[in-house]
Amino acid sequence: MLGIVNRVFLGLVGLVLLVLGGSVLAVGLGAPVPSWWIHDSKHDVLLSNAERTRWRDDGWWWPVVIAVLAVLLLLALWWLVAVLRRRRLAEVLVDTGDGEGALLRGRALENVLTQEAAHIDGVGGAHAHLKGRRGAPEAHVRLALEPHVDPGTALADFTAGPLTHARTSAGFASLPAEVRLKGVKHGAERVS
Repeated sequence: MLGIVNRVFLGLVGLVLLVLGGSVLAVGLGAPVPSWWIHDSKHDVLLSNAERTRWRDDGWWWPVVIAVLAVLLLLALWWLVAVLRRRRLAEVLVDTGDGEGALLRGRALENVLTQEAAHIDGVGGAHAHLKGRRGAPEAHVRLALEPHVDPGTALADFTAGPLTHARTSAGFASLPAEVRLKGVKHGAERVS
């Protein structure tokens, strides 16, 4: 969901900046402008001296400007943190039985899940990644199924095989998984 919001927000900001920048450039190069446009000619300024100082003496002006800029700064910081936050688990905490525990690279467990899932009969491709916390990871898996495979059977094979192997080998009490199934596209077959 955050990726969609990120793309839409960046697209809208980019579109607004492109339109405004392009219009200022066009006016600066001498393009004709409509009568309602904010610039009259290439020698016009963005904000005149009177427009910049109109509300400066009013008591409400500066608190409103500072509040709006503070809200924009907080939104920008929230967005930056959301974009830079890691989506995958770098490490998974594995119970070794001696009370200490060990760290397993998240990519290693993802690769094992992906490779084992790809070997299931009727699975044309697989991709797995881990989310959540180090002590309680969650697997997110995409399986591309061949046309002849029953999705229920493929899901049961994945749950009984790769998912159970990953859970027991890492010593987890449970390993929740979200599995998305997708059909592999294939060409039409000729029937005679």
